[in-house]
Amino acid sequence: MVEHRCPAWAGYFLANRLRMLLQNPHKILAPYVKPGMTVLDFGSAMGFFSLPMAQIVGPAGKVVCVDVQAKMLNVLRRRAAGAGLAERIETHLSSGNSIDLKGYDNHFDFALAFAVMHEVEDQAHILGEIHELLKGGAPLLLAEPRGHVSLSEFERTLAFAGAAGFVDTGHPEVRLSHAAILTKPAGQSGAR
Repeated sequence: MVEHRCPAWAGYFLANRLRMLLQNPHKILAPYVKPGMTVLDFGSAMGFFSLPMAQIVGPAGKVVCVDVQAKMLNVLRRRAAGAGLAERIETHLSSGNSIDLKGYDNHFDFALAFAVMHEVEDQAHILGEIHELLKGGAPLLLAEPRGHVSLSEFERTLAFAGAAGFVDTGHPEVRLSHAAILTKPAGQSGAR
């Protein structure tokens, strides 16, 4: 079991509007998320990135939000309803050992794992699941907080991603974070 997991009460700080001054979701996501897409937000918490993604994908798109804490997802659903985005947001409670999205292989156009992989016990397994969930050619934006995750720890996570079948295709500048774009090669489908 992971020794440190962001407590539910801290989710309110993570979803704070002031955070947008440092990490504007629209600017971070704009190169990757487009109208009509179906996207995965792994470790969504209370939806700091989920709600902006729902705005970007529009009424024809969908954001599937996965978290291990029911309270985070409950708050996310309330926030989505208040913003008029509930029909674009789907939430799933995961076990922590698995994303638990059966029937979604090769389904997503984009995935986000922002400040969550350092809380995952079996990163290799979870990255393998994300790889299987993405369509061929689809990217994963992986970002970890510099204050919690060293560069060597981030590089270890990137090695797990490579072993899962991802190709490192870039390192965007994301404030206060180590970040990488990891792409599932076009033409790949299903299990590795």
